[in-house]
Amino acid sequence: MSWFFLSLAAGIGSILLALGLFGYIMKKDSGTEKMRKISFSIKEGALAYLRRQNRTLAVFVVIMAFIIGMVSGFLKNPIMGVSMAISYVLGSVCTTIAAYVGMRAAVETNVRVAAAAQRGLKAAFPIAFYGGAVMGLFVVGVSLLGIVVLFFIFKMGFGWSDSDAASVILGFSFGASALALFAKAGGGIYTKTADISADLVGKIELGIPEDDPRNPAVIADNVGDNVGDVAGMGADLTDSYIASIIATMIIGSELGGGILTTLPLLIASVGLFSSMIGLVFVTRSIKKSPGRALNMGTFSTCFIFVVLLFLITRFSGLEGSRWLGVFLPTVSGLAAGVIIGLTSDYFTSIEKKPTKQVAEASTTGAAINILTGFSYGLVSVAPPVLCISAATIVAWYIAKIFSVDPFYGVANAALGMLSIVGMIISADAYGPISDNAKGVAEQSGLGDDVVAITDMLDAAGNTSKAITKGFAIGSAALTVLALFAAYTHLVDIQSLDLISPKVIAGIFIGAVMPPLLSALLILSVGRNSERMIEEIRRQFREIPGLMEGKANPDYAKCVDIATAGALKELILPGVLSIIAPVLTLAVFGKEALAGFLAGSIVTGIIFALFMANSGGSWDNAKKYIEEGHHGGKGSDAHKAAVVGDTVGDPFKDTAGPSLNTMITVMSLVAEVFAPLILLIIA
Repeated sequence: MSWFFLSLAAGIGSILLALGLFGYIMKKDSGTEKMRKISFSIKEGALAYLRRQNRTLAVFVVIMAFIIGMVSGFLKNPIMGVSMAISYVLGSVCTTIAAYVGMRAAVETNVRVAAAAQRGLKAAFPIAFYGGAVMGLFVVGVSLLGIVVLFFIFKMGFGWSDSDAASVILGFSFGASALALFAKAGGGIYTKTADISADLVGKIELGIPEDDPRNPAVIADNVGDNVGDVAGMGADLTDSYIASIIATMIIGSELGGGILTTLPLLIASVGLFSSMIGLVFVTRSIKKSPGRALNMGTFSTCFIFVVLLFLITRFSGLEGSRWLGVFLPTVSGLAAGVIIGLTSDYFTSIEKKPTKQVAEASTTGAAINILTGFSYGLVSVAPPVLCISAATIVAWYIAKIFSVDPFYGVANAALGMLSIVGMIISADAYGPISDNAKGVAEQSGLGDDVVAITDMLDAAGNTSKAITKGFAIGSAALTVLALFAAYTHLVDIQSLDLISPKVIAGIFIGAVMPPLLSALLILSVGRNSERMIEEIRRQFREIPGLMEGKANPDYAKCVDIATAGALKELILPGVLSIIAPVLTLAVFGKEALAGFLAGSIVTGIIFALFMANSGGSWDNAKKYIEEGHHGGKGSDAHKAAVVGDTVGDPFKDTAGPSLNTMITVMSLVAEVFAPLILLIIA
């Protein structure tokens, strides 16, 4: 029972610490009346979007819960069917809570960061980071708590075997993944609709600064930072975290159960404790560079985790040296995650060569800026893919050396990469909080010195978001490999014949899914942006005195355009991700679906890495020019960089981050529905 009490303590402790940090933030000065009014507009827009999204998706959740309950009940028994449906709903609720808590913390923190920036960087940074930590700790605590409580009820309360209990909580992971896909896709469409529209009309056509209060899209842009980068990314990482734990538990249960089933819960628990301790190192490391402080927190958390991981595996009860077959693969996954994060930092940081070269390319026009950023994005794919490959091979063979199932070793590598997700989400949510704080400072007229401090926070936030995306994508790769292994065990596939026409067809169909989804999402952003651009132009054209600052724009209209368009456009990509694997299995068979999953994993990871890193580089190249390089704001180079950033926005914040969620969803669909379909077509 040690797994239950330790996991319970980690989950509850994380939630309580998150609530304590939220109370600390709420006691801070929220600035002037004008600042509070701007912050209130952002908060109202963000919460209104989330409410409409939840109402829209509630119907989907109910229908899917019914289908999953019927499928599981038919294959096993009615009690397990109902339990599977309840697990699915709870997973959906967990993701919804993740989105709400993160957004609520962010919208309350941004104005307080702007107010604190008047006293300097050291005063503002801890508030911004603790605002992100509220989300990081709360959502990971709730996720771990949900898994451990459900598993305890099914195993100890119902007396089910480890295998049955683990297979039923697969519904929890499926619910989290499906809602995460919708949240990430919808939030990404919303945020980039507003961001692109505000930049193209404001910066390019009218030459007004970013976050200028005269721009009708400025509040929608600030809202978008929260619904996309906070709510969406939080749901995304929560989904990967839950999937990695449950996939490892399922494989462990098939290998005999016992400690192999519950060890993933213990590893996740010490990872969460490490993140809680690592928070201290972040706020105590701030001197002149927020980015270095965030990196210090990440490295400290990794070190603490390795120490605790050694203790938890060494004394886990695995006989002989088998514990090394869990410890070393988990460390290999963590190391791969750190290297992928550092790679993302190199290719996206405002201080590194690639981004500076993208900025320099802007002096010759938008075309060369885009070509340079595009090329560096492609180059940036190679190191992470090599890391993922190395981690997979190392985990596989080390596990075999110490008499541990190699699939279990790979699953633990994924868990190792996600073990410090509490710290990773904290650093990710810090980014949009700092971005919003900069917007509040500019719109409130706090002065260039205060805006410069928020700019420093924002630049570090862009890099931290890029590193987070690297972690999310890398961990998704290893997680879906574990899910792929679970699928092959489930349908009894021993090997794949790569010259079989059905397997080849499955590989190609799966491989086309990530680029197809990317296209649908980017086209959605384009269509929605066209509507908002026309509205911004109309307001400047028809509202007397708006350009002169003598009249107020209609912010609500732009918020409504972004909201309605995002909710309309997210349905097709989400539904397609669920239907495609089912159709592939029904038409071509189980081996073809295995090929489908393999193809989607490869192209999904490549596209996700490419778009995340190229988009981050374009964004920071623009910021580098805005600091005064290559002519500064308003120059031809700046206008070219804005165009590049506009291209990169849907890459890094809409399509790219949605792909790792998509491949997870498709793998879970395969596991949930394959037994029924195979029974029908047999």
